[in-house]
Amino acid sequence: MLKNKKSDNSLSRETLQIKKRKKTTMAQNDSNTTVKLIGTWASPFALRAQVALHLKSVEHEYIEETDVLKAKSDLLIKSNPIHKKVPVLIHGDISICESLNIVQYVDESWPSDLSILPSLPSDRAFARFWAHFVDGKLFESIDAVAGAKDDAARMALAGNLMENLAALEEAFQKSSRGGDFFGGENIGFVDIAVGAIAGPISVIEAFSGVKFLRPDTTPGLLHWAEKFRAHEAVKPYMPTVAEFIEFAKKKFNV
Repeated sequence: MLKNKKSDNSLSRETLQIKKRKKTTMAQNDSNTTVKLIGTWASPFALRAQVALHLKSVEHEYIEETDVLKAKSDLLIKSNPIHKKVPVLIHGDISICESLNIVQYVDESWPSDLSILPSLPSDRAFARFWAHFVDGKLFESIDAVAGAKDDAARMALAGNLMENLAALEEAFQKSSRGGDFFGGENIGFVDIAVGAIAGPISVIEAFSGVKFLRPDTTPGLLHWAEKFRAHEAVKPYMPTVAEFIEFAKKKFNV
């Protein structure tokens, strides 16, 4: 009788497996609910959500905010009453706001062999750190250069942006392991986060005449930017440099 009795360890393993199966089934059932994405074509943050949905092969309805500079739709205000900004992912009767939050939600809600966030806790922490770096220090320095009142102020602020890009270059060299992306051979969470700067960087380069991504200072990021733009999950949604510039002229009345 004792030989037929299962050990506590084997019971624990079986219980864990059952819980995992239930969790996967719930995620799959939830993934069948209607999915909508509210965005605007020129938003670098909406781009993040579009790339994540594409990578996970999530069928969804895309709803364009046609004139986000002048007016916001009732659906956007209702779905994101706090910030009233795109993107917003609507999954059934749930609204998910903030682009990085949406990317993580998509990754967790639609399990697949392709994971956007790394599996190891240390790698996930690394990815989240650099994603927050992009949305914090990097975008702050980009906005500062873009908002400079004259060329002298712009050049002074450009130094801070170059320092932040140098830090990001170092992170790329460490994490890419010789691959094309921050995650190595595949696009991951950091790539999607950093991808949001591609448009704004191209705009301030055009207006200032200063190249911030250069082969002598940021060779890895320059190579990464080319590969990111050309990726099949990015190319359909990424505006051209000319389109970004035209949008910026309208936004800032240039």
